[in-house]
Amino acid sequence: MELKDPMFELLSSLEQIVLTRDDRAAELLFQRQQPAQPEPQRLREMTGMQVDEFAKVMGVSVSSVKSWEARRTRPSATAQKLMKLLHANPYLGRQLLE
Repeated sequence: MELKDPMFELLSSLEQIVLTRDDRAAELLFQRQQPAQPEPQRLREMTGMQVDEFAKVMGVSVSSVKSWEARRTRPSATAQKLMKLLHANPYLGRQLLE
């Protein structure tokens, strides 16, 4: 029996809610204009967060974020889902810090 990561499942559900709220045509247009997975540094800068704030929102260490930004390692699937949500709603990061 395959065990599923509950955080990944939660983020997948949130992603569906965020993306299905908007018109499907707008989603397709958005996907064509934006890369499938935003770069961590670009996303962090777009949201106006410092490295330590971004790490806190992502639930990882500062060194992990720096490693992602230097392209030494890749974010986990769960982190990638959260980054997609942050990309869709840049203000979500600030809300999570409160």
